[in-house]
Amino acid sequence: MHDSSKSRAASATLPDVQKSPDTRNIPIDKVGVRRVRFPIAVLDRSNEKQHTIGNFTLTVDLPSHFKGTHMSRFLEALNSHGREVSVDSLPALLHEMTVKLHAEQAHVEVTFPYFMLKKAPVTGKEGMMEYTCGFNAVGNGECQVDLFARVPVATLCPCSKEISDYGAHNQRGWVTVRVETRGHVWLEELIEMIEESASCALFPVLKRPDEKWVTEHAYENPRFVEDLVREVAIRFDQRDCISAYEIEVENEESIHAHNAYAYLKRAK
Repeated sequence: MHDSSKSRAASATLPDVQKSPDTRNIPIDKVGVRRVRFPIAVLDRSNEKQHTIGNFTLTVDLPSHFKGTHMSRFLEALNSHGREVSVDSLPALLHEMTVKLHAEQAHVEVTFPYFMLKKAPVTGKEGMMEYTCGFNAVGNGECQVDLFARVPVATLCPCSKEISDYGAHNQRGWVTVRVETRGHVWLEELIEMIEESASCALFPVLKRPDEKWVTEHAYENPRFVEDLVREVAIRFDQRDCISAYEIEVENEESIHAHNAYAYLKRAK
């Protein structure tokens, strides 16, 4: 008997506990695997494609009559797309998950580091800026892919500027957005709209003339978290291809022992 034949025969005799019936009559919305690191290719506005590493969550719905799901099949579906997953292959990956796992609906959530080349505002010194971006894809016959981005920015306190004889406290803020679209939207566009809404963007390389510009620019554009979440919303509202969004803003306050926070959700 060949080794492969022995393996198949041994597998056939092993009990499949996951496939056994469950009598509690409780369906589960999502079951699957998390923190799966796998190469991914993402569309890049400047360079066509960017190759990075995705952190995947793969899940499906589980009917009430199944005791469990087959975890290995998620990895089989992911690996069947070769050495690298592309955004374009997400619909096929979702379909394969529903077929392999006998599910009605499949979900793929993936986040990854995304890099943009940025120039300093005065000297033009270049450097690579990292952002955390991602996609949330749902497949149930049709495929809906939403965008995710987490962007660091600088914010300056309007109250501090108003009440102080000189100076104002400032801090790093984080803007996290989840966006539903009617068509293609570049990740770079989301990042740029967020940075334009802040007191000032962050830069990977700054010389002294750049630091002067950044300091003064932030001072002329003070933002509470409430201001920042509204400014991002205004820019999203102006884009017809954005149909719905969630925006979170969190400031790592420099003079308080707590963080400031704002959240806004809208369907256009």
